[in-house]
Amino acid sequence: MPLQRVHFAEDVPEVFRASLQDIRREQEVPADFPPEVTAAAVAAAANVRLPKLDRTDIEFVTIDPPDSMDLDQALHIERTRDGDSDGYTVHYAIADVGAFVQAGDPIDVEARKRGETLYAPDKRTPLHPPELSEGEASLLPDQVRPALLYTITVDARGEGTGVVCERALVKSRAKLNYAGVQKDLDAGTASESLQLLREVGKLREERELERGGVNLPIPDQEVVTSNHGWGLEFRAPLPVEGWNAQISLLTGMAAAELMMKGKIGILRTLPESHDDLRRKLGNTAKALGIVWPDDTTYAAFIHGLDPKVPAHAAMLAACTVLFRGAGYVAFQGSVPASPQHAAMKAEYAHVTAPLRRLVDRWTGEICVALSAGTEVPAWVRESMDEIPKMMDDADRRAHAYERSIVSMVEAGLVADQVGSEFDGVITDVDERDKNRGIVALSAVAIEGRVTGTALPLGKEVRVKLVEADIAKRTVSFELVG
Repeated sequence: MPLQRVHFAEDVPEVFRASLQDIRREQEVPADFPPEVTAAAVAAAANVRLPKLDRTDIEFVTIDPPDSMDLDQALHIERTRDGDSDGYTVHYAIADVGAFVQAGDPIDVEARKRGETLYAPDKRTPLHPPELSEGEASLLPDQVRPALLYTITVDARGEGTGVVCERALVKSRAKLNYAGVQKDLDAGTASESLQLLREVGKLREERELERGGVNLPIPDQEVVTSNHGWGLEFRAPLPVEGWNAQISLLTGMAAAELMMKGKIGILRTLPESHDDLRRKLGNTAKALGIVWPDDTTYAAFIHGLDPKVPAHAAMLAACTVLFRGAGYVAFQGSVPASPQHAAMKAEYAHVTAPLRRLVDRWTGEICVALSAGTEVPAWVRESMDEIPKMMDDADRRAHAYERSIVSMVEAGLVADQVGSEFDGVITDVDERDKNRGIVALSAVAIEGRVTGTALPLGKEVRVKLVEADIAKRTVSFELVG
């Protein structure tokens, strides 16, 4: 779950404090920024390179979790008319890290070591110093900021028809959150731009299904904190989160199209799944009693699953196997042999999170140059082949870090309940040993290893907790009866 947003708490329960320190040491999570990096960030904030183009007239807003301060994206959508048909213009402003950071400076050198922002319930470990990422470079409300402005034309069906990326001054009018925007949309009180976010988002979802693209609607397992302590929740995303994600995907696809035409760029790729994996999923569906008609595509089948239904949740968990193997490919002079992201059924690039993800600074610079018809900066061309490995390493660290933290909290929440019984659903069964698998407990949002005779995949079961070790970060159960 890279770039997962979590809630943050000032006070760490003592039961978790030592384990968090162990995790950070094991994962080699960087501590505070070195003094020279912080000093460079302060200097950069005071000497920002501002663009000439002024688009502060556009009424941008940001939509993020309430506690977020590293605001990468601001959005505005308007309805337009092209001939006899209606369409849309999507303005997507992305924080311009390049206005503050130069190749080879202390901030750049440190960012290449980090790769991406890491999130934990008690703190975030940012890619860039907070003086920039949560201050002068962040698209905070009522502040004039330098940005990479993507202006994307979209037709009446939701297909992107053109894109321009240019440096511009922008000004966000409000810092909104998903729950608030969803409430306003449901009540009919949202702004016209946000109503169009819903309209365009739904169209993009239809086009995604049409081309065979897939987004798995799996609830996030989140660590949450409050005055009452730490806990876990399975949280299904709000519809507006999906619509907002579609705008980000639209921008990433438009950026990829620019790069493919210009024969230079860095794409996010995912290979097509093997036939044996698809057969395995077909067998899983049969075992779960889910009908998968021969004439129904994989994408249509996934879109028909409801994560609130236990058997469907188990099916969705099994489908994540098809998303393994995502990576990055850099290219210059010719296009990659396999450029597509299989889950999206399209070419795609990461461009919308430069405050939190290293590669987006490179891709942003490439898109600006290609839009203007100018040379891609030399520092980008000379270093872009190094980025895929840097990002792959950063992604692995982020996954391991976040998984370790969730496992620690899972163990801590039930450490005093060994021997107790719980209701759960078997979400995975080991192919080599049908007596081993994974059980999810909805009441406490915990997933753990489970053993038992012929585990019933996708079925509700009763299990007994046999181990909960915070130091080992392990939780295990056995089937009752």
